[in-house]
Formats: sequence, C-alpha cells, structure tokens
Amino acid sequence: MNTTEHLSGKPGYTGLIRIIKASGYSWNGLKAAFKFEAAVRQEALLLLLGSGVAISLKQPLIETFLMIAVLVLVLIVELLNSAIEATVDRIGVDHHPLSGRAKDIGSAAVFVALLFAAITWAVMLLC
Repeated sequence: MNTTEHLSGKPGYTGLIRIIKASGYSWNGLKAAFKFEAAVRQEALLLLLGSGVAISLKQPLIETFLMIAVLVLVLIVELLNSAIEATVDRIGVDHHPLSGRAKDIGSAAVFVALLFAAITWAVMLLC
C-alpha cells in the first residue's frame, strides 16, 4: 500500500494516469446521466438551444458568455442532483424523512439554478 492509498483508501494513481482515469470516470458519469436521467437530457437540450439563441442575439461577448454560463450551471446542478438521487435510491427504497429531504433539497437546488438562469436571461435581454 503506497502513501496515497494509505491516506485516502483509494488506489494511488498519480500524474497523467490519474487524469486519464478521472476523465474516464467522468465520461462514464455523463453517459449514465444521459441514459438514465430525463432531466439531464432536457437541460442539455436547453443548453444547446439556449447557446444557439444567445450567440444569434449578437450581444456583447461577456453577455453572451453569461447567458450560456448560467445554462451550464443548471446542467451542473442537475448532474449533482441526479447523483444525490442515485445515492439515496441505492441506500433503499423505503421512505425515510432524511431520504425525502435529501431529494427535495437537491430538487430545490435545480429550481434555484433555473430561476437564476431565467433572471440572468431577462436582465440581459431587457437591459
């Protein structure tokens, strides 16, 4: 057991090998999210369509960037919410108040991100 594994409990990949392995895990996560989570597919579509609209508006570069960035944020939050839901479901299907709370809070995070995106778009389009 090397020092990294001893401290973290994980295999001690370092350097380029660690980056390659981590990239593979991330790619697997994205594929799983698209396969199993309708909300991820919907928000990815929102990102693609919204990016096209933002670019076509010919706003200043920083405004276009911000309009796209808030849509990326929505997708990030949805990925985290999906991870929370998968973890809770893995623990058990029996209803437990803490499981429900975890799922509700994750859903609330997505809602806040969507609200933030909508407000950002409104400000960029109306001001």
